[in-house]
Amino acid sequence: MPSEWDSHTALTATGDGLLGAELDPGWVVGGGVNGGYLLGVVGRAVAETIPAKPHPLSVSAYYLSAARPGPAQVSTRLLREGGSVTTVSAELAQEGATRIAVLATYGDLGALPDDVATTAEPPAIPPLEECVPGSLAPEETRRVAPLMERFDLRFDPACVGWAVGEPSGRGHIQAWFRMADGHDVDPVGLLMVCDALPPVTFDLGRPGWAPTLELTVHVRAVPAPGWLRVSHRTRNVAGGMFEEDCEVWDSAGRLVAQSRQLAMQPRA
Repeated sequence: MPSEWDSHTALTATGDGLLGAELDPGWVVGGGVNGGYLLGVVGRAVAETIPAKPHPLSVSAYYLSAARPGPAQVSTRLLREGGSVTTVSAELAQEGATRIAVLATYGDLGALPDDVATTAEPPAIPPLEECVPGSLAPEETRRVAPLMERFDLRFDPACVGWAVGEPSGRGHIQAWFRMADGHDVDPVGLLMVCDALPPVTFDLGRPGWAPTLELTVHVRAVPAPGWLRVSHRTRNVAGGMFEEDCEVWDSAGRLVAQSRQLAMQPRA
């Protein structure tokens, strides 16, 4: 049986060089469909376009307009095919309007050198049983953000004061993550994971929907099975915008994805 993620990112050839998608209402948050989910749909389309290099390495997306649940179309264009990497541009459109424009470099993570050397340290999140389940969110919040039903999130208690009106002011949210149906995340799924947690501005006392302007994700390895650790931080809120830096670590203690997002300050 396919996972929920596979079903919700499924694509069909439409016969006109496009791939058709059905954006699922379960990924809505605030005023539109979650940007990480949209990037995952486009990421799946690129992977299907170049099956010999199925893994995203670097993906940058510009969000031009909010997407809604329902039919959408993805177009891809091969820009350069090299020996180890291929670069593709892609767009997801809906009702004649481009929702996101993407530039992506893909390869085969399994064929890359195994030469990891990093000074980065995994986020120190307490054990699962000491963390706060996302399922405890108020019914009103879950109604506005059905996206939360897609995941099993266990928040670090030190980073969840915003949920009870006591944000830390540090601009930091981190949690254990897995899909609600228990299936393991693949490299394309990491594009979504980097945008799965609540906006980090919640921890600054600024709740609400934060529309994404641009999101760049670097995928570094195929994640090992099991829970992921996801950490979001921001250091600067200015000009009505903020940056959100994300790290995703797998169950083997490896840094498997990094991202930076530029978003508008939250809207009520």
